[in-house]
Amino acid sequence: MSLNKAPKNNVFYRNQNWHYPRIAYGKGVYLYGEDGKKYMDACSGSAVANIGHGNEEVAKATAEQIKKVAFTHLSRFTNEAIEDCAEIVSKWAPGDLNHVYFVSGGSEATETAIKLSRQYFVERDGKKTSKWKVISRWNSFHGNTMGSLSMTGSTGRRRIYDPLLINFPKINQAYCYRCPYNSSYPECNLQCAYELEKSILRWGPENIAAFIAEPVIGSAAPGVNPPKEYFKIIREICDKYDVIMILDEVMAGCGRTGKNFGIDHYEVVPDIITMAKGMSSGYSPIGAAVTNDEIFETIMIKGSGQFVHGHTYGGNPLSASIARTVMKIIEREGYIENARVQGEYLFELMEDLYKYPIVGEIRGKGLMIGIEFVKDQDTKEPFEIERNLKGIFTNNCLEEGIVPYPGGGSVDGIRGDHTLFAPPITINRKEIEEFYEKLENAIQKTSEETLGTKGIL
Repeated sequence: MSLNKAPKNNVFYRNQNWHYPRIAYGKGVYLYGEDGKKYMDACSGSAVANIGHGNEEVAKATAEQIKKVAFTHLSRFTNEAIEDCAEIVSKWAPGDLNHVYFVSGGSEATETAIKLSRQYFVERDGKKTSKWKVISRWNSFHGNTMGSLSMTGSTGRRRIYDPLLINFPKINQAYCYRCPYNSSYPECNLQCAYELEKSILRWGPENIAAFIAEPVIGSAAPGVNPPKEYFKIIREICDKYDVIMILDEVMAGCGRTGKNFGIDHYEVVPDIITMAKGMSSGYSPIGAAVTNDEIFETIMIKGSGQFVHGHTYGGNPLSASIARTVMKIIEREGYIENARVQGEYLFELMEDLYKYPIVGEIRGKGLMIGIEFVKDQDTKEPFEIERNLKGIFTNNCLEEGIVPYPGGGSVDGIRGDHTLFAPPITINRKEIEEFYEKLENAIQKTSEETLGTKGIL
């Protein structure tokens, strides 16, 4: 039965059991409620507001673009804004990822990637090709459209819609804290990576079109990232079996991890990158699937010359102009390096949080940091779902004036409380220290409330 806490108006909110404070405005890393409450946006909404709120340069550029032209359809016209934005994206992207297909968000971007993969093999090998399946990983999230949800390995998000989804194969996540092989790195010999080869052979290489993965996990298991060699092995396996390698950078891209893209930590070039969120810092909905020369030329030069796909707002001048402005600001102000530096400092501070028995693991890269909560640090036993640890923690964070991105299901798709912290990559050292102080207060209070102790080991 619903708790009916949401405001009583005409909005169909996502969660009727949440009370939804009303935000009046935002500035920098902060959000301000109509009641005067000040919140540090410690998750950038959902790893979106990379350059923070209320940026006047973006506001000015937006107004100028609106005066020129806000919308043209990508099937009939081009314009300066999308051409400039695509050039910036291709310069940021690794290797020969030079071709940018614009969409309106992350789910559309990953859906576009699997369509590109399928059409690539149809154009190359003919309509009778059987390569269509996409292998993904458990504890992953690739979006909420039916195709992207089919690739998602977060079972809690899938269960209601399971009859509508494609039965894509899944392999184990590179999740060292909860290694499914009861081993540890490097003694494990990265079995999680070689599981991709086993899955390809099980389903038949002739049926596998693509493999998709997040370089740093977002909402499904925040901050989880594999050892250095992992993606090199994945790249070799994809090459061996003629499988397209897709990297979902919707959260990890655009400087979030202290590199242009999360995969840059691994010195590997995928065939397709998907991106969104921080691309425009939330000032306008935009996303993209970025392909290499081989895929583009096979479809658009040597093949039919037409990608059978599209969305109304994909490539609209207004969103592209905003993304162009945001990415230029990130470059000019050195915010990617700032994400690395401030992220390393925050990690140093957060090491002290292990004294609280509910803190199981702290992980991530740059300013994409996850905390997994446990009932017992030694056994890694999660809290019972009924305890609603993530809800208690969220309320304590909001009382302290910081906004987390809580979630669950990191253990088995249902159990396992966690949170993501992804503050704007503009955050400075003083703000990091303010955030950490409030975070520790929230964790101590949550530990006391859930374990009935002083909350410190």
